[in-house]
Amino acid sequence: MEGIAILILVLSFVSLLLLGVPVAWSLGLSSFFTLLVSVSALPAATTIAQRMATGLDSFSLLAIPFFVLAGEIMNKGGIANRLIDFAKGLTGKLPGGLLYVNIIAAMLFGAIAGSAAAAASALGSILGKRMDDEGYPKTLGVAVNITSSTTGLIIPPSNVLIIYSLASGGVSIAALFVAGYLPGILLGVSLMICAAIFIKKNKLPFAEAVSFGYLANAFWRAVPSLFLLFLVIGGIVAGVFTATEASAIAVVYTLLLSLVYRELKLSELPGILVRSSETTAVVLLLIGTSMSMSWVMSAEDIPQLISEFMLTLSDNKWVILIVINIILLFVGTFMDITPAVLIFTPIFLPVVTKVGVDPVHFGMIMVVNLCIGLCTPPVGSLLFVGVSIAKISLTQVLRPLLPFFLAMIIALALITLFPEITLFLPRIFDLI
Repeated sequence: MEGIAILILVLSFVSLLLLGVPVAWSLGLSSFFTLLVSVSALPAATTIAQRMATGLDSFSLLAIPFFVLAGEIMNKGGIANRLIDFAKGLTGKLPGGLLYVNIIAAMLFGAIAGSAAAAASALGSILGKRMDDEGYPKTLGVAVNITSSTTGLIIPPSNVLIIYSLASGGVSIAALFVAGYLPGILLGVSLMICAAIFIKKNKLPFAEAVSFGYLANAFWRAVPSLFLLFLVIGGIVAGVFTATEASAIAVVYTLLLSLVYRELKLSELPGILVRSSETTAVVLLLIGTSMSMSWVMSAEDIPQLISEFMLTLSDNKWVILIVINIILLFVGTFMDITPAVLIFTPIFLPVVTKVGVDPVHFGMIMVVNLCIGLCTPPVGSLLFVGVSIAKISLTQVLRPLLPFFLAMIIALALITLFPEITLFLPRIFDLI
């Protein structure tokens, strides 16, 4: 029976995707078709609906719409410009400096907003024109913007880490948030090294000389924005408030800051709220249908079958992690990061814990891995955000993206092979 269920689930899901059905609907419909193996149509439809509602009934998930809203406010409120100026001050008079500025600004933006799409949109809009004016190859700038924006999903706060906590059955959000700093910085540094090779090869122009006064002024202007990082993460780690409460505080703080900067008008708020609602609706629909699929898979004992099969292949931790990484790299090319985390965490987490992998470490491996998928066709959402802002075709950017993919895979390998990169900070703060 389980074999038939697996076959129906996989074939129906893949067929629906190939027909162009949206991912959320493909997840829900394939779950419904699989459940028909065991029950009739009406109970199957009712069960799917109930599991979607139950899957969304979580206090932790309230953090997602708040962080999405905070990211939208940052996009319009002048915060991105200040972070870019600060990043420019840090890079100084370096050749190809705007590429470094993009990567550093993306890391800072992610550390405040936690949204990869928001970072790609804001930085692409602002830095794209500057790069064009200074003679940078447009495709190279887009490649850097797309890949560096993924750091926003690793460096906290991160909606994806909240989703992983939910899917894993309660891994500490505070531990996951603190664990994300070193892997996120490692990924950013890997992309900078790759950018440096491009800069040398293409003999890109030197950045303008930056005085100490410029750096000090840029830092001073960015301090109110950077303070949000300490407010949100510091409050969570200290136990002052939960991740959900921190997300609400982030909204209030970014709104007040944007009004103080006078770059956000109250008349723009309705539009921001609508865009945030649209993004939240898409994410939550994906979560609901993904949770229904996870329940169907569990009811049909699919995770247990896959777990047993993988452990028969090998009981070596590193072999298991390499196999899982290869599977997730493939999955990331056609599935968005949210449903992938919700579906594959219950499948792979029991396997890796049996061979001695810490759940926090595995969460970081999974998120970094699936971030690569956000930059790859045919589904990569960041890829489409980047090319649409730059107004270039998808095929034009693929070639310059390849070296940055390699840099991300090297960072993933290091994070996988050296658990302390992930676990060092959570242990210092006594979170694991």
